[in-house]
Amino acid sequence: MRVLTSAMVRELERRTVEEYGVAYGTLMEVAGGRVVEAMLTEGIAIVGGRFMIFCGRGNNGGDGAVVARQLWMRGARRVDVFLLGEVEGMKDDARVNMEIVRRLASGQGSEGRIFLTEVKDESGLPACPGLNVMDGMVVIDGIFGTGLSRPVSGLAARVIEEIGAMRAAGARVIAIDLPSGLVADSGGMIGPTVRADLTVTFMNPKPANVVMPAAEANGRLRVAAIGTPDWLVDSLASGTAGRMELVEEWQVARWLAATRRKLASHKGAVGNLLLVAGSRGRTGAAALAAAAALRAGAGTVTLATPQSAIGLLVAQAVPEAMSAPLAETSEGGIAPAALAEALRLAGGRSAIGLGPGILSSEEASRSFVRQFVEERSAPMVIDADGLNALAPWPTELCGDDSRPIVITPHPGEMARLTGMTIAGVQSDRISAARDLACQQHLTVVLKGARTLVATPDGEIFIVPFGNPGMATAGSGDVLTGVLVALLGQAVGIEAVTLAETVVAGVSLHAMAGDLAATTLGERAVMATSIIEALPQAIIAVGGEGEKGRSARLNYGVAIDPIGEA
Repeated sequence: MRVLTSAMVRELERRTVEEYGVAYGTLMEVAGGRVVEAMLTEGIAIVGGRFMIFCGRGNNGGDGAVVARQLWMRGARRVDVFLLGEVEGMKDDARVNMEIVRRLASGQGSEGRIFLTEVKDESGLPACPGLNVMDGMVVIDGIFGTGLSRPVSGLAARVIEEIGAMRAAGARVIAIDLPSGLVADSGGMIGPTVRADLTVTFMNPKPANVVMPAAEANGRLRVAAIGTPDWLVDSLASGTAGRMELVEEWQVARWLAATRRKLASHKGAVGNLLLVAGSRGRTGAAALAAAAALRAGAGTVTLATPQSAIGLLVAQAVPEAMSAPLAETSEGGIAPAALAEALRLAGGRSAIGLGPGILSSEEASRSFVRQFVEERSAPMVIDADGLNALAPWPTELCGDDSRPIVITPHPGEMARLTGMTIAGVQSDRISAARDLACQQHLTVVLKGARTLVATPDGEIFIVPFGNPGMATAGSGDVLTGVLVALLGQAVGIEAVTLAETVVAGVSLHAMAGDLAATTLGERAVMATSIIEALPQAIIAVGGEGEKGRSARLNYGVAIDPIGEA
């Protein structure tokens, strides 16, 4: 699903009005109706209900006015509308809809069910009727929409504080399009922000709806159509540089279908992988990555690791993986003298994984990593201490289309690679990932809640799967193994791109984590739990085709013909 910036939203609205003749007032009316429909879907009773709607003077406030009128029409017991400013300060259709609310309110006397209060400054808030939270009260945020570009202050900040207090007292908070205080085009938090239980956004999600940490303020998200033609959204989003997309399950299913094994497939044709991983005393990470790669479908996996770690790796029972010893330092890390052997092992491989469990604190190991990355010839995934050995990322070290580099940093590793602080990375995850990807021609997987995949041409894919239970030792090593396995399986298949392969790998890893949490509970999830759940995740997304041809055989009657995909 395409993710729209605020500029794209304005352009879509303009073209919908000018090219298709849909009046802006109609879009506003439909938007308000979609909010009410979402409330009903969420089980919120309108008849006899009590609602408070806080409106700004812009179009978001106009949407709020439509919601107020529709709630009144549907039998709400009381609807209080608080306008931050004066009706005369509003424009166009927003003012038209607020004028309707004012006339309805003024025509009912003391027995009415809808009220409008113009709050001109903070001193007006205590005088607003209905500020005491009652059972079942619903608070609706229509203060700011997608046009906010700076931190909220003054009256609006005070109102956001009051909404927070009401939510803490038991009120349910619903945001129109975007919780007020968020900047639509950023996943960061820049100041006071409404924390909603439900957000109803229009047309398509905006970055602040789906990218963390801003996404958390949205609560449950519903995306509502309001009359903009789908093909107009697609045409505009497709022609925009640096497009963003919220990953959906069908995209992963498409990748699985495109890379499904042929009847004549052999192990060398479905991923012949090399993992350069582990060190003395840190073999667990290497074992996890190897096991994950095999479970994700790799044909063969060779673990290249320091000589003294070989015995420990064998003891950790990855019998399907082969092993190869590398020259080591006195501390048990990989020595520069291992470069020639590592490059020999890398020759002819489908994909290479580098990093889990290696020593990055030694200058000797750092030197090996740098030279190996520069001289290898296959697609490569770099994680963990492989990234730390390259931090800060050398400006002259770039990936290219024939030798792509995929990196999988968590925020701390990203900070070390870029020279930013962790807070700086988290305040704008989109820019942090995109800038590094574009500058160094990398595919960047910025891990965390709502992992981002950034491509060298500036595309951003937002992965909505996964859960906090995956914040456990070894989870990143499992991801490395899955990604290397999928890269190996995609070699030579023109129907899938590098970006699609990485997105599929990140998504399947997260989906396996979700399945593990469903069975075990988030607290009990371990890295091995994710590996064990991978087959279930692949079958759940890929369907019957992932179960193999033998599941469809009727022995003695019919056998699938040779060559069937």
